[in-house]
Amino acid sequence: MEIEKINHPYLTAIKRSNISVPTRYLLSHNLLKGRILDFGCGFGYDTDELKNRGHDIVGYDYYYRADYPDGKFDTIICNYVLNVLEPYAQAEVMMNVTNLLHPNGTAYFAVRRDLQEEGFRLHAIHKQYTYQCNVHLPFKSLVCNSSYELYQYNHFNKLSRIEGEKCPFCRLSRRVEIICETATCVAFYDGYPISPGHALIIPKRHVASYFDLSNHEREAMNVMLQYVKQKVDERFHPDGYNIGINVNEAAGQSVFHVHMHLIPRYKGDVPNPKGGIRGVIPGKQKYNI
Repeated sequence: MEIEKINHPYLTAIKRSNISVPTRYLLSHNLLKGRILDFGCGFGYDTDELKNRGHDIVGYDYYYRADYPDGKFDTIICNYVLNVLEPYAQAEVMMNVTNLLHPNGTAYFAVRRDLQEEGFRLHAIHKQYTYQCNVHLPFKSLVCNSSYELYQYNHFNKLSRIEGEKCPFCRLSRRVEIICETATCVAFYDGYPISPGHALIIPKRHVASYFDLSNHEREAMNVMLQYVKQKVDERFHPDGYNIGINVNEAAGQSVFHVHMHLIPRYKGDVPNPKGGIRGVIPGKQKYNI
């Protein structure tokens, strides 16, 4: 009988006596600027040592330093976290990091490159199962060797533009507020909102139709939808939602890059909301009984 394998990623945290290699790199290149967050800090040695050296830094770890950080950060470091998480948890970490990053800030993700095996392994000391995998991100690589790789992340709309790019989502306005991002998707507040908190979720790959997305992209958008809804709830406190995707001109699509609308609804915002999205065709919003 196969033993059920439950991931225990917190067992991978180690008690350091020296600053981690990725953080040393950032220090030596003067990349730790402004208000700093060490996301997934484990026991927090890097955090405490940097604070002792005069840096404005806080550490967050789901297991060891569980007070969730407030506000936005100029620099976020996330060292050796993604490698011990399964895909959904990786996406959650990336959405949290990108949500906490100041619009002009920079995040750094360090991942291991010395893994010989992927999947579940029995921890040698704790005798509990932990998961490990190789992680490759579509961000700028600062360092890559046989030990680790260090990626630099900036918000999607702050990246260099491709000359001649016409799609307004591929060259997303620098003025829009990014809500969160993963390797494949990004969410932001609509520049022309129907209601307060109106958000859009798009794949980074330029695809016109929702039905032409890969299974991974569709699933990534749905995972992001849950996170964005949580953030809109916290900030705007709506009473309901409409969720929609327009596919092709006949259905009202005007920007031919897939985008999912998350539209908060508020009591009294229309005289009679009954029928909801049936209202896309005038006269069909009410049921004929």
